Amino acid sequence: MTALKRYQRLESPGIWREHAGAQRRNVILSFGDASLVVCDTAERVLTHWSLAALDRLNPGETPALYAPDTDSDETLEVDEPLMIEALETVRAAVTRNRPHPGRLRLTIFAAIAAGIVGLGAFWLPGALVRHTVSVVPPQVRAEIGRDLLDRVTRVAGQPCARPGGARALDRLAERLLPGSGARVVVLPSGMPRAAHLPGRIILLNRALVEDHDDPAAVAGFILAESARAARADPLAVLLKEAGVLATFRLLTSGHLTERALERHAHTILTAPPLPLPDDALIDRFARANVPSGPYAYALDISGERVLGLIEADPMRGKLAPPLISDGDWVQLQAICGG
Repeated sequence: MTALKRYQRLESPGIWREHAGAQRRNVILSFGDASLVVCDTAERVLTHWSLAALDRLNPGETPALYAPDTDSDETLEVDEPLMIEALETVRAAVTRNRPHPGRLRLTIFAAIAAGIVGLGAFWLPGALVRHTVSVVPPQVRAEIGRDLLDRVTRVAGQPCARPGGARALDRLAERLLPGSGARVVVLPSGMPRAAHLPGRIILLNRALVEDHDDPAAVAGFILAESARAARADPLAVLLKEAGVLATFRLLTSGHLTERALERHAHTILTAPPLPLPDDALIDRFARANVPSGPYAYALDISGERVLGLIEADPMRGKLAPPLISDGDWVQLQAICGG
C-alpha cells in the first residue's frame, strides 16, 4: 500500500486501554505490515491492530480515539497530529480499495432495472398484445368493432341500409364467406374503398357498388379485406397503435379508452391498405370461385400494376357460379338510395 510506505518509519506516543474496565497505559505506536503495532515503553509488543478494520470513534476531534474494529471496547488515544494524519490517510486508502457490497448491489440492481426497462420496451408490448388478443372473447371483439364503426360513421356517414340492398349485401357476404358471421357495411363517403374492423366487420365505399358493372369487383374487395384481417389480426393492429396502457385496460376491464378508439378510427379512414401478396389473394378467389380479373382492373384500370392477379385468375376459362342474382345486384347498387 503506497500510503503505508510513506509512514513506515513513523512512531508516536499514545494511550492504550485493553478493555473498558482496564487501566490506561502509555504506549508507542508504529506501522507494521498492514497493521498498527502497539508496544509498551520497553518496546514489548502488546497487540497488533489491522489497519483494514481500524475504526475512528470520534471523527474530527482531538485527541483521536480509535478502536481495532466496530465491535471492540479496546481503545487507543492518539494526540500526535502527524500520526493522526498517517492513520487517517491509511484508513482512507484502505476504504477506497475495500469492496463495496452496497455499491455492487446498486450496480447490479441498476443493470437489472435497465434490462427490465429494455425488455419492457421491446418485449412487453408485443407479449401483452399477443396475450390480450388470445383471451379477448368474440363478443368483446364485436363490441370493439361496433364502437369503431360508430366513430367511423361520424365522418363517413351512416351505413347505407335500403332494405332490398341490405338483404342483397348479406347474401353476397354469405356467398363469399360462408359461416363466418362476417358483416359487410356500405358507407356513403369519407373513407377508402374498403377497410375492416375487429369483429369481422368489412367496410365498403358506396362507389364500389355504384361504379362497377360486375359484382365480382365488389366481391374482390370483400375477399381482400378478409385476407388482410386473417394476415394481421385487426384487434392486434389496434392495440399496437393504442399502446401498453390501453391494452392493459382492455385486458383488465374489457373496454378500450375513448382516445384509443378515436385514434384508430382516424387510422382506418386515412391509412393505406396493407399490401397483400398475389398468391394470398389468388388463393382466396379460388376458394370462393370468384374471378380475380374484375377486382384487379378495379384497382388499376390499365392492368399494369396488377398483372399477376389478371394472369393468375383462378376462373380463367371456367364458368364462374353467380355471386348473387341480377335482381340482388340491382338492389345492392341502390343500397344508398342513389
